[in-house]
Amino acid sequence: MRNTKLMLINPLGLHARAAAKFVGVAKTFRSEISLQVDAKTADGKSIMDLLMLGAPAGTEVTLIAHGGDENAAHEALKALIQAGFHELNG
Repeated sequence: MRNTKLMLINPLGLHARAAAKFVGVAKTFRSEISLQVDAKTADGKSIMDLLMLGAPAGTEVTLIAHGGDENAAHEALKALIQAGFHELNG
């Protein structure tokens, strides 16, 4: 299992478009993917679950990947979050 704490740096946090991008990447992997905010955990392959986290910009999230391709899944999703879901200006 891989897990990392990350900060949401895009201006709108984990909104619908960002959640859709996250799910799109997560679904390309067989591993179980979760995103955790405080005591709430969401299935990383469910847009609705992710939106229910209510995670605005500046929120610290924990990315969790578990399974046969967990390293690749973790790195791809970590890169997406660190890139601000490709929503940063400049």
